[in-house]
Amino acid sequence: MEVIPVLDLKGGVVVHARMGMRSEYRPIDTPLSTNSDPTDVARGLLSIHPFTSFYIADIDAIERRGDNNAALMKLKKAFPNLVFWVDNGVSDLGGAKRWLDAGLGCLVVGSETQRNGELIRHFQQDERVVLSLDFRGDAFMGPAVLFDEAAAWPSHIIVMTLARVGSAVGPDMARLAVVKAKAPSKRVYAAGGVRGADDLAALAEAGVSGALVATCLHNGALTGEQIARL
Repeated sequence: MEVIPVLDLKGGVVVHARMGMRSEYRPIDTPLSTNSDPTDVARGLLSIHPFTSFYIADIDAIERRGDNNAALMKLKKAFPNLVFWVDNGVSDLGGAKRWLDAGLGCLVVGSETQRNGELIRHFQQDERVVLSLDFRGDAFMGPAVLFDEAAAWPSHIIVMTLARVGSAVGPDMARLAVVKAKAPSKRVYAAGGVRGADDLAALAEAGVSGALVATCLHNGALTGEQIARL
């Protein structure tokens, strides 16, 4: 079970994401850092456990309101050995290639910003590309062809249930099971609702490879000792 901390960036700082209501995201208040600076928050998260990967959602870029590239560059400089999974709302082949060529980490292609399945088909064999299947409520966010063509998916898949992000209601086990059944050979990661070690154990039992977590790290519900045991 791979545990990947999440940094949601907006306006150059880490914000507290809750249920996908991005207009309501505010700078994070966490005991792990005295401020919401991404580098300081990341350092606080690393004090819990020596994580090897971080997931970053560039909220401004996803909403086409600028980007947080400066914060990302600062993070890369401060933590050169970390692998960053970054969703920056990219939807065109040229933009994806330029981002990958910059060597900043793995590119997360979010289904909500795609027009068709072209980008994923192109990068199907590229280990630097991760597909995020985004859901709001019962609705899949993105072109139907992207969800239907499981054969074109890359090796790493995030199942992002936005309504559960920051909600502490538990992961979406039913939807994860559907995705696992569609692509049994892929590594599937849960995002949204993870409350602590018991949820992670249940995900592992279900064959899920990892989970994106935030709230349970900041509130102490998931400890470094528990992560080490997993």
